[in-house]
Amino acid sequence: MTSAPVTAATPPLLRRVNAGKLLGVLSTAGVMTGTGLIQATGLTRATVHAVCNDLIGMGWVIELDPGRDDTAVGRPSRRFEFNSRAGYVLGIDIGAGRTTVLVADLRGVTLAKASRSLSAVKMPAERTAQVTEAVVEALAVADVSDSHVLAAGVGVAAPVDRAGNILVDDEFWRRFDTDLGQRLTSLHGWPVLLENDANLAVLGEHWRGQGQGIDDLAVLLAGERFGSGLMDSGRLLHGSRGGAGEMLYLKLVEGVGDTHGIARIARDQATAILADPAVSTCLRNIPEVTAEEVFAAAASGDEVALGILQSLAARTARVVATLGILVNPELVVLGGAVAEAAGQLLPDIEKQLSGYTSTPPRVAVSSLGDAIVSVGAVRHALNYVEQHALDLELTRSG
Repeated sequence: MTSAPVTAATPPLLRRVNAGKLLGVLSTAGVMTGTGLIQATGLTRATVHAVCNDLIGMGWVIELDPGRDDTAVGRPSRRFEFNSRAGYVLGIDIGAGRTTVLVADLRGVTLAKASRSLSAVKMPAERTAQVTEAVVEALAVADVSDSHVLAAGVGVAAPVDRAGNILVDDEFWRRFDTDLGQRLTSLHGWPVLLENDANLAVLGEHWRGQGQGIDDLAVLLAGERFGSGLMDSGRLLHGSRGGAGEMLYLKLVEGVGDTHGIARIARDQATAILADPAVSTCLRNIPEVTAEEVFAAAASGDEVALGILQSLAARTARVVATLGILVNPELVVLGGAVAEAAGQLLPDIEKQLSGYTSTPPRVAVSSLGDAIVSVGAVRHALNYVEQHALDLELTRSG
């Protein structure tokens, strides 16, 4: 029996590792000197300067004029800065009724946003066309061409495995094109990184939202239907086929019974109550009641709307409790377009949680609003760029 060969760290591998260390530091810092990079990475001075020279040549790093300190002895320090405009990434949220596109630089700063309705889409080609229209508009506003885009993170409302494959027998996505990623790549030329929308939501929340600094985190997208993104010890959970966080099990949970989200339940309950002409409520003056109007009526003291909110809180508390029992997160964030209004539910949800589990998670509402998935898609694309920086060819402008 022969043992597996041991592969020594080759110079190209060391170069990649060292470049990754330096880019990781520079991409989150401001201007840094060679000495600062040595201290931050533990690399030798010769290695830092050699790798920085490589990164400058590739366009990832800019060398600034050396700072001059008249009290210092010797040559002034070299100063380096990450080139956040070396390329750009896209964050695309493709929901059931709307697609939203963000264009961001390599520090994740949003430069442009565009949206399109998907409510009338019937065919896969129409869906791709609407997404492309939003992409073209966002790129034009940001004054960025396809050739400068290094990657696009794309969120879809379906299970997606670790390799970016959509689970084709999902009840929602099977009605649409499962080769959307290939279609977008063939049209625009940039890599498309498909991911489940709730998984991207938890990435976005961990990066820019309420979940910053919290590595055991769950995000509950709670609009039209419930879906969750799960993070354990800072690692995104997928499961064997991308099904981690899927919530079809709620059909088996007493007091829940389906995956319908807060917005849908609020709307359905209001519609059912209004069918009784004897019920007095300000909601009766609204031609077509929405969840936002139910929450607004409750805030004004409408008794019928307040009763709907109590029912929503009880139901949502059971959903949050199941996540608390199954994966034991420190924090559960309610996200999606309904998040801001759902803040009214928090006191009742937290009050009921302690009756379901001995280790209830904290509950908060997302501050990212309806951008939570597209922000996470930007983070997903940035992760790809950082991992493949030395393999990406930068297109220099002017």
